[in-house]
Amino acid sequence: MSEAPEQIQPEIPLNILFVDDEPNILTALRRLLMDEDFGVLTAASGSEGLEVLKTSAEVGVIVSDQRMPGMTGVEFLEQARGVAPQALRILLTGYADMEATIAAINRGGAYRYLTKPWDDQALLMTLREAATQYRLRRENDRLNQIVSRQNEELRQWNGRLKSRVLEQTAEIRKKNEELRAKNARLKANYRDTIGALSGLLEMRAAHMRNHARNVCALSLGVAAAMDLPEEQREELQVAALLHDIGEIGTPDGLLRRRAEDLMGEELHTYLQHTVRGQMAIDAIADLRGAGVLIRHHHEHYDGSGYPDGLAGTAIPLGARIIALADFVDRHLPRGTERATDLVLTLLQPHLGTRFDTSLYPYFDQVVRAHYGPPVEAADMEPRLLRPGELRCGMVLNDDLVSSTGLLLLSRNAVLDEAAIAAIHRYHELDPFRRGIGVLVKKR
Repeated sequence: MSEAPEQIQPEIPLNILFVDDEPNILTALRRLLMDEDFGVLTAASGSEGLEVLKTSAEVGVIVSDQRMPGMTGVEFLEQARGVAPQALRILLTGYADMEATIAAINRGGAYRYLTKPWDDQALLMTLREAATQYRLRRENDRLNQIVSRQNEELRQWNGRLKSRVLEQTAEIRKKNEELRAKNARLKANYRDTIGALSGLLEMRAAHMRNHARNVCALSLGVAAAMDLPEEQREELQVAALLHDIGEIGTPDGLLRRRAEDLMGEELHTYLQHTVRGQMAIDAIADLRGAGVLIRHHHEHYDGSGYPDGLAGTAIPLGARIIALADFVDRHLPRGTERATDLVLTLLQPHLGTRFDTSLYPYFDQVVRAHYGPPVEAADMEPRLLRPGELRCGMVLNDDLVSSTGLLLLSRNAVLDEAAIAAIHRYHELDPFRRGIGVLVKKR
């Protein structure tokens, strides 16, 4: 912003113009104003007075006699108003010229009128007041100009500020969008890393292929049916995919046998895999919540489980869900038409002792949906296709396994652009030896 408004400046230069056709009156007026702080200009006629106004600066007060040859005082003041509109105009008139006085006020915009002969002190006071009025007007004009200039500068500054704010807002929005995209990629990479680790764990035992993914799908299906919070679902997803991570330290011979058939030291060694699983991921702060679920997914509702003998709702909800999902997938009779009915029947005797009875209604519907045929199977037919023939909307008819034995996608997965792109990448890295089994809509 430019300079701040200053105080009133009484030293503003000022001239007073006297117009009278009598030289002795002009002389007397000059003498009277000799000690005042303003200059004195004189003219012997109205026309001469107009010329003085046009060539002189800061004429703040005009005093004109009314009776002058050629141009009356009223006529002169009327024209002077157009030449010096800010000057204050005073008419000198006799007592008999009241009509001229009124005209001077109405037409010439006279500030005051004085009668002849005048009183010197009254005239000085009137002129001083007029000079003060003029200076106040000039000062007001000056301050108004400053305010106007500052307002314009403020308007321009506000315009630049608004433009800058809009630019910064757009930049912040862009940065936020980039940050959201990066966070989404990090989150996706995090999930993919967990999924890849789970797939590597399952490669240890061929009969457990896709087990962790099935347990995860069942657990998330139940969590959705129970309307659990998103944060709890994410923790449950990680725990379900990694619930058997502790088996890495378990001898292969024990993994090939059922836990029910183990005794003594072998059983003790096997039962430690839940604790090892928690310890394996405890160093990662974001996975510690999932680690608690991993530790307790073999606890029994009646308190007879391991490793800590927790019972009832003391067992974390996520661990209770994973326990049921783990049992279902381990005991599902594959290749049997009534597999879901059989496994749910097999599950029921353990409700209330090994498992939480309140979770069963959710599992009933989720198990049937997960292991049953695709919803649109009646309108679809099986095909064996090359990667280049895959299209969005097709459904995997079998688990998609790489040539080296790594599970890539599960049966019943609906193909979208991302899944098809991933299949092409997998095919380039480890070419499939046979076609990909899918279900496509009948023509």
